[in-house]
This record gives sequence, C-alpha cells and structure tokens, in this order.
Amino acid sequence: MKRGILYIVWGDKIEPLLQRSMASVRQFYPDMPIEVVRGEPDPVRGLAQKAKMATQTPFESTLFLDADTVVLGNLDYAFDRGEEFGLACAICECPWLRRYGPEAGDQIEYNTGVLFFTAKSRPVFDAWQQLSATAPSRSRWMTTDGQLRGLEYDDQSSFARAVRQCAFNPYVLPINYNFRPGFYRTFFSPMKIWHDPAEVPKTLAEVSASTESGKRLVQFLQFAVRT
Repeated sequence: MKRGILYIVWGDKIEPLLQRSMASVRQFYPDMPIEVVRGEPDPVRGLAQKAKMATQTPFESTLFLDADTVVLGNLDYAFDRGEEFGLACAICECPWLRRYGPEAGDQIEYNTGVLFFTAKSRPVFDAWQQLSATAPSRSRWMTTDGQLRGLEYDDQSSFARAVRQCAFNPYVLPINYNFRPGFYRTFFSPMKIWHDPAEVPKTLAEVSASTESGKRLVQFLQFAVRT
C-alpha cells in the first residue's frame, strides 16, 4: 500500500513551519512522498479545505499533518493501524465536543492535526465535507483563572460529528502521536509527533530519541506549560 504525507496549508506565514515539519519527516522517511496542497489564503476557508483531504490525497495510505507538527520518531505502527481500521487519530486535548455547545453532551472531539487514513474511512470524510459548512464551529472554554478563551472557527467540530454520524470507530492513538505542549504537562517517552509552533525543547528531543532507539527505558517527563 503506497504511503505518503499530506499537508494542506494557507497563508505566507506558514511556510517556515511547513519546511520544519517536512524536514522532520525526512529524518525518518527520506523516500516517502510528500504532497502539499495550497489552500485558500483566508484562514476560515483554509480550515474548511481540510475537510476535503480525502479527495486531495494521491496516496492509498495517508498521514495528514498540520504544518506546525514535528515528527520525532518512527510512525509505522500508526500507519499500520490506519490501514487496519481505516482511520487512526488522537482524542483532542479538550475531549468534549460540548465546547461548541452544550447540546453535544459527552460526544468526543478528535484532533485533526494528525490523521492516518485510507479509503476505508471515506464515508467519514464525505460526511465531514458536508457537515463542515453547517456544524457549530465556534468554541468556548474557561481557563483556571476564569478567562474566557476560544476560537471563532474550528474544523474539529464537524469532523467529530462526522465520525459519530457514520458510527465509525477510529483507532485511538496516545497523545505521543499528537502532543500539544500548551495543554499537556507530562508524557512518557518516546514522543512521536510534537504539535506546536514552538521549537521542541532540546532535552525532550534527546530523551525521546534515546528511548526511540532503545538505549533508554521509557521515561516520564514533566515540563512547564505555556499559558
């Protein structure tokens, strides 16, 4: 099964992050093909274009990556699970779809920044494309100090609703495959994918690489989280 990496990007400011991400892929997969789709410059339309990724990938087995990701380890296990189940992904740092509205209840939100998928999950992506224009996409949440935070538009609401509508069971990957340092305080090495515009801390990268190579036992790491 032909594997490849897909990016969908928009705007000029994203280019340095895209180059960083592609360089990290090449460290582990020097020969894997990469497809970059240039989306609408408008951020809302650009995000909406992510819902079309299944129609834009030229690969049989695709890893979609947001441009602000850094690959830190071998991803074969996740590719295998994506091919077995049709879709492999991580639960969002905010697992509740109710941040888009209380009517969602306890429905689960998945992070769309790292998605391993094949044609088996095509019904989900077709539903996502249909729902992206109508599903609630404005999110709100409170911080520990009582501040209101949120996004005016987010593509993950419609994706989660598509998964639920299709009664599809994706393979759920641990946070190591979609690590969000602004929200997670700890992890056990090795880390697989860092998902943040900030640079990967040198010590974290070194410990992760050492664990990945087998030279070090799985290690518990804790570090400060940005607010």
